[in-house]
Amino acid sequence: MSTEYEALRELMARHGLLSLFTKRSLRERIHRVRAGLKAEKGSGEYKYARLQLVRLSAPLSAVMVPLLAVLLLTLLARAIPEHSSSMIVEMIPEEPAPEPLDPNVEVEIDPLETPTPTDVETLPDTPMTVDEPNVLDTPAVEPVADIVERFTVDLTRSPVYFPGPFGPRGDPGGRDEAMETFDAPGNTEDAVIRALRWLQAEQLPDGSWAKTKPAMTGLALLAFLGHGEKPESEAYGETVLKAIQWLVNNQESSGLFRGRDGHNYSHPIATYALCEAFALTQVPMVREAAEKALAVVVEGQHSSGGWDYNCKQSTRDDTSYMGWCVQALKAAKMGGLEHPGLDAAMARAVKGMQKNAHPQGGFGYTRPGQGGLTGVGVLCMQMLGAGHEPEARRGLANLLQTATFDWQKPWGGSPMYYWYYATQAHFFAGGSAWEKWNPGFAHQLVRGQTVLRSQAEGEKNMGYWDSPGQKEHSDGRVQDTCLATLQLEVYYRYLRTQQRPGEREEENDLATGQKEVKVQIVI
Repeated sequence: MSTEYEALRELMARHGLLSLFTKRSLRERIHRVRAGLKAEKGSGEYKYARLQLVRLSAPLSAVMVPLLAVLLLTLLARAIPEHSSSMIVEMIPEEPAPEPLDPNVEVEIDPLETPTPTDVETLPDTPMTVDEPNVLDTPAVEPVADIVERFTVDLTRSPVYFPGPFGPRGDPGGRDEAMETFDAPGNTEDAVIRALRWLQAEQLPDGSWAKTKPAMTGLALLAFLGHGEKPESEAYGETVLKAIQWLVNNQESSGLFRGRDGHNYSHPIATYALCEAFALTQVPMVREAAEKALAVVVEGQHSSGGWDYNCKQSTRDDTSYMGWCVQALKAAKMGGLEHPGLDAAMARAVKGMQKNAHPQGGFGYTRPGQGGLTGVGVLCMQMLGAGHEPEARRGLANLLQTATFDWQKPWGGSPMYYWYYATQAHFFAGGSAWEKWNPGFAHQLVRGQTVLRSQAEGEKNMGYWDSPGQKEHSDGRVQDTCLATLQLEVYYRYLRTQQRPGEREEENDLATGQKEVKVQIVI
């Protein structure tokens, strides 16, 4: 057949028939081939038709042969058994809900800000940015020297206490005891473990988490550290180690971190994480990185005591940004990190928070106001040893009146962000404030977790959170999961100092506006 084909082809080419055939239309070629195949075998028309049939079928063969080969390989692959993993997504089943925390005052929050681009890696959304509610005129600022003298002694009397360091988080028995002491519902720890497994699975090969890597890696690391996980931990040690290494390796000589967002919320968050990481690991390289990052926070503080985006010098004191800076300073202080201006920065920060305090109770965004950022102001003043100051106590009273934890009717535009602060502020306040907040927050937060139930043998369930807010300005699921996990770890992340006799009654008096009481917190 091959010799005959070549001979015919040569003959047709010699007489110009080959080129003539290729110039005919497809319909004409098919008609001529059909007629030739009906002719007497051995005739020129028959041989000509066979030759053209071979030529016409060649392109089809070129396509069909590989397709058949792929089909065969696919069938073979399916015949070989392999390990597969599947998950069933389900929500925590409904349980009888506790009595809701009905607010007495409606809280209105405006849409959130859009970050501005910079010359570093930026993303469309800046994590942790909120908008400014209605505000009043800024009160006069007390001289800084007077503030330092006034508040330095109180730094050792904060209700946020870190023994050993940083609470009973690393000891399973200590965690259980703390959860029992502070009335943690029995299913909160299961939700925490599911979240840590999910975060572990979401960690990128380089040790970071997307999208805004320094901020999300810092938050995720805090969630693992909050459970007492360290590089030597059996289940999550490698995850923790890789996260710390990523932060250290991606720090610039200036102390800033590569991949930061436009407003650089990343920096105080990553600083906060590194300070806790050093406290728990005591690794010199981590100390060096943490102290370089800490210097940026301390030196970026305004003379008024506040901070602005990017730790830049200005007259703008941003309560939301200040919240992360204060948490970083507190972790640095309790972790034994050093900077010559650390104590003075913590003292000044009290005044920075007071500057944005509303005279009727609450904290505003960049000026006195009332809204979702009240929890930021209250928690930061507690951390700074100023929880007994009138601004903090009026802010707590405002939270008792306005803050709600209702998954179906979330609080403000950024509920997960506001709840992160409000939960901690209620916890450190203790007494009736915690008794009111604790059952509702824990119950609904656990129910709000999306659970991935594994169908593969040997694999364990995971879980994550998506904020119920319609305008949550965030890095999405990783951020929401970290903030929720840190809330459920509040029972043992820190040791809250014990309340003295009568403190609970004083809180009740304050909440009803009957009298002003000074609270002395002793550790």
